[in-house]
Amino acid sequence: MKFINYLEKIAGVDIYALASFSIFFTFFIVMALWAWKADKTMIDEINQLPLHN
Repeated sequence: MKFINYLEKIAGVDIYALASFSIFFTFFIVMALWAWKADKTMIDEINQLPLHN
């Protein structure tokens, strides 16, 4: 039996797909806005962290 067959038997399982997509999309938009508005000197400083050893 395939995994999708188990999911079809659960009532209201579609809300989990919508909720996970909404969380991912919101997180993606927030991170994109943060990267766009972030201070460029902070980005350069973070970029150089692996090379400070």
